[in-house]
Amino acid sequence: MRSVEVNLGSRAYPIRIGRDLLGQGELVLPYLKTRKAVVVSNEIVAPLYGGTLAAALEGVGVKVSQIVLPDGEAHKDWPALNQIFDALLSQHAERSTTLIALGGGVTGDITGFAAATYQRGMPFIQIPTTLLAQVDSSVGGKTAINHPLGKNMIGAFYQPRLVLADTATLDTLPDRELKAGLAEVIKYGLIRDLPFFEWLEANIDALLARDPDALAYAVERSCQNKAEVVIADETEQGERATLNLGHTFGHAIETGLGYGIWLHGEAIAAGTVMALDLSRRLGWLSGADLDRATRLFAKAGLPVQGPALGADRYIALMRHDKKVADGKLRLILLKALGRAVIDDTASDEIIAATIEANCE
Repeated sequence: MRSVEVNLGSRAYPIRIGRDLLGQGELVLPYLKTRKAVVVSNEIVAPLYGGTLAAALEGVGVKVSQIVLPDGEAHKDWPALNQIFDALLSQHAERSTTLIALGGGVTGDITGFAAATYQRGMPFIQIPTTLLAQVDSSVGGKTAINHPLGKNMIGAFYQPRLVLADTATLDTLPDRELKAGLAEVIKYGLIRDLPFFEWLEANIDALLARDPDALAYAVERSCQNKAEVVIADETEQGERATLNLGHTFGHAIETGLGYGIWLHGEAIAAGTVMALDLSRRLGWLSGADLDRATRLFAKAGLPVQGPALGADRYIALMRHDKKVADGKLRLILLKALGRAVIDDTASDEIIAATIEANCE
């Protein structure tokens, strides 16, 4: 078992990474406030892993109930959030009861937001079952639901007590979901870890083939990168924003098409290529750098062109981004491979040219 520590003082927590951790209730028990837990999952993951987790927890004396949500980004909304609240209230759940998110990024985000707000805060644990959730969304305490005008616009910073990443759950992950997760893995190399980017270039085939050692290393290295950034800037006042490379363009794709049409990682891949092309137009990246990164996304089976929504529509949607400050659109760009910056100098004209050149 591999471990990464997120050292946030009184809100510190470990990330445990390894195979077949789901059935080890003793790994979870120390992080429960009481021996009562509610597992929130979805209709795809619950039949696969809900029973294993419940049996493991009951085996160490924990009383467990389960809430099953509809699957998909389209259901990261108020009705699904209220489904959690309805169940907690009907069960007379107390603020000491622990919510456990079992699933992908949607499940983790919505469960975390429910935990942050039910009775003004209850403990929660992340057990991510997708690659994207294991390397990114389960770590760092960002919780949210979507709004028709913008992705993740309603939420809270609320840290889990434990992240348990069982890489065996990736065995049942559809190929499309696995590839989508790789977009966030590649991101870490691009923004701050060039040696990791080089490792990914050499090992992308092993990751696509689900080599257990390669996957475990990629999850650990990604989590270590994210933990370091979160420790330095928990509530995204500065450096943490660099984790959103490609996200302003990518969120526009998700919102513009309708949530769930493209997977989050697919939108982030195309959005990142746009951000890198904009960095090239600003004179920071070379054409060779752009081609190199684009090849890696393509080799991972990810889209490198966005949908043709029109530059005006993209920019209108991008202006709902959380990084807009004083009316200025702030973008995460690259000064070099492995070195991200926050920039608000790009004009609408150069952004529009970038979008038009990278959409089909």
